[in-house]
Amino acid sequence: MKKTNVIVLKAVPESILTSYEELLKLGDYKQVFSKSSEVILKLNLSWSLFFPSCSSPPWQVEGVVRVLLRDGFKIFPVENQTVVTHPWKGAYLNKWLGVLEKYGLDFIPLPNVEWIKYEPKCELRALNNLFGDEILIPKMFIGRNVMHLATLKTHGHTIITGAIKNAFGGLIPKYRHHAHKCIHEVLVDLLKIQLEIHTGIFAVIDGTVAGDGAGPRTMTPKECDLIIGGADQVAVDAVCAKIMGFDPMNIDFLRMAHEEGLGCADLDAIDIVGDVDVKKLNYKFKTRRSPVVFFDQLLRKRLAKYLPFVEKLVFHTPLFKLAILGSAVYHDYIWYPLIGRRRVKKFLKTKWGKLWLNYPYGKYPENAYLREWDPY
Repeated sequence: MKKTNVIVLKAVPESILTSYEELLKLGDYKQVFSKSSEVILKLNLSWSLFFPSCSSPPWQVEGVVRVLLRDGFKIFPVENQTVVTHPWKGAYLNKWLGVLEKYGLDFIPLPNVEWIKYEPKCELRALNNLFGDEILIPKMFIGRNVMHLATLKTHGHTIITGAIKNAFGGLIPKYRHHAHKCIHEVLVDLLKIQLEIHTGIFAVIDGTVAGDGAGPRTMTPKECDLIIGGADQVAVDAVCAKIMGFDPMNIDFLRMAHEEGLGCADLDAIDIVGDVDVKKLNYKFKTRRSPVVFFDQLLRKRLAKYLPFVEKLVFHTPLFKLAILGSAVYHDYIWYPLIGRRRVKKFLKTKWGKLWLNYPYGKYPENAYLREWDPY
């Protein structure tokens, strides 16, 4: 039986763009995308503010875009909104707009596109229970390839976040925070939907600077000098988990996806291609929960078992505005000024920080419209 391929390469700032080109070549991405010449470039925005390892870095965006355009693909760069992120602000502060301008591409905020009701052909684990028959997806995703641009980091809800979790930000509207109470099952459901609607799926994970700790935002950046990629989303995340120091089979969504035959999370059955001996890597990352994630889980999972009305009261009424405000205050006005800025300043002195400084922000559009979604 042929093994699943995952590519892992060492990377340095001086040749990062050619490293991404090599990764895509080794992953035979053109064969994966052979059924369509159009690609949804699903960016990853975990914070509107810039913080290293948090969101897709500009060299990852450029490294992939230049290859796709050279090979004749039409690209649709997209990202969604959460109750605590703003795609236009994030695209600017994370320097995506400068890269996209350079290559003549327009950024597409997903709240602004047409969303349609979708009826999955597969049996779902959780989405039906959460949203009934109102499962909505962007119409533009159907019949197109998708390229996921994620980063190597921990996550308070899912232990790690990578290729599979990146779809969470694209396939559910602004109210997707409701999925946190059964997030592992939801991620498996979304992978099934991806396999139904996309003509090809490929992921590249930027681990040049990775995030350890209370992800996906309040982390400790660590230089790992790696990029990872492949067509099997489960295998890509399994290798990322191993690199960070986790057993993939102990991560629920990876184990469930493996058991359902949606991909391979068995490291012994994955052929790791490249110039890195992954067996010797273990960065010993530890997933921690920020206060925001802690209280989210407390209210949605623990208290809801004994006081079911709590979840509906807090997350499905205007009281939820207080939770949104609390998250914004903690992340943007307490943690970032007191801790985050020191870590950013330290990062800017590193080799990757110097590369970051070389990228322009681009022009923030005057007509940066964003459609409002009901978050309840």
